[in-house]
Amino acid sequence: MTTDAFLADCRARLAFDLLSHTWNAVVLWALRDGPRRPLELRERIGGISSKVLTETLRRLQFNGLVARRAFPGSPPRVEYRLTALGQSLLGPIDAVGAWAFAHGDEVTAAQESGGTATE
Repeated sequence: MTTDAFLADCRARLAFDLLSHTWNAVVLWALRDGPRRPLELRERIGGISSKVLTETLRRLQFNGLVARRAFPGSPPRVEYRLTALGQSLLGPIDAVGAWAFAHGDEVTAAQESGGTATE
């Protein structure tokens, strides 16, 4: 039996995959204060197309992180909210955001130097 934490079927890799998708963490963070309609999410996030937002919301719903609620009426109205599982990811997302705030300039400098930074 192996204890490799990054095998294809391991839980750690699943979590990294969820957080590594470009818009997943952004949409989860945008839902942190409560349910939102898709248009509200697009306005809050900025830079995300309707198509990409829809794909992201479906992916997050498929993974149990977001719940969709449809309201009767015309025109149809839907809103999305975090599930308890989705809320449990806010702490790690906040930690990654804090790391990015603290070290973003260093990463940008490394990118600008072409990755030639040394220890």
